[in-house]
Amino acid sequence: MAFHKDTTGAEVVKAYANETKGKTFLITGPSTGTIGGQTALDLAAGSPKTILLAGRDISKIQPVIDQIAKDHPSVETVFIKLDLTDLASVKEAAKEVNSKVDQLDVLINNAGVMAVKDYTLTKDGFELQFGVNHIAHFLLTNLLAPKIIAAKGRIVNVSSLGYLSGGVFFDDPGFSGGAKYNPWHAYAQSKTANILFAKALAAKLAPKGVLAFALNPGLVMESKLMTNVSQESFGEGYAITMASLAEGEELPSAAMTPKSLAASSSTTLYAALSPDLSNQSGAFLVDAQVWDVPLKKHATAEENVEKLWDLSEKLVKEKFEY
Repeated sequence: MAFHKDTTGAEVVKAYANETKGKTFLITGPSTGTIGGQTALDLAAGSPKTILLAGRDISKIQPVIDQIAKDHPSVETVFIKLDLTDLASVKEAAKEVNSKVDQLDVLINNAGVMAVKDYTLTKDGFELQFGVNHIAHFLLTNLLAPKIIAAKGRIVNVSSLGYLSGGVFFDDPGFSGGAKYNPWHAYAQSKTANILFAKALAAKLAPKGVLAFALNPGLVMESKLMTNVSQESFGEGYAITMASLAEGEELPSAAMTPKSLAASSSTTLYAALSPDLSNQSGAFLVDAQVWDVPLKKHATAEENVEKLWDLSEKLVKEKFEY
């Protein structure tokens, strides 16, 4: 099935109805009017058994729950309280999920913050974007891994072509306590981490039959992710990305072509459902297909995959072996 940049999430779910029906999904950050919320609404049309909706504020997720109940009353939705700025909350959420489900077919690590203007720390002392976009999801994924392994399931990391602007600062992920902080470098660090983490999971969990992917959902101006980003800041981000390109290298059109909210979920859902990806674990997806442009070395080097795993274990103070 050939999908493209304007393919909607609804079209992807329709194409893979058999892969959706009766399955259990968890989506982080499924607030109304966001890519995550759209992903949940589209998924519900495929008659999954259960969609676990994990977020901090039920009032932002309730409209999604209500819409699913109205349009697809047979689909069970479960709100899971999850504050990604607090690892204690992540552990509680994982405990709740583990007690509720026998297996988890797909974990969609979707929640994120973008280009936070002022240097901010999570409750555990991590720079906010790295803490929320990567570290909390690293812990959540590993705590839910036995349920995903039981399903021979999938892990989907929503990353971004914003990764182009720079890699992970392994020796200084906190930007020297904020002294060296730049919102876009911090965003790039977290989005590179999403890619490296998917590659690590793909390698570690291959013997268990679990697949992992990272993806660029597209530039979605109507998504609430953009609400805190001023035009001036967006311009700065563009300049930083352009400066990071090698001589003669062009910015991929997918990084700058706006997408509708209806199309914003298509790549996530393709990663979650498509049987065509069964031998492509670890791939990076754009516009609901495997991207044929090689990723920059900072997001693919085996050494970085291992360094990120080690750093993440150190920061969450837990070790995970598979």
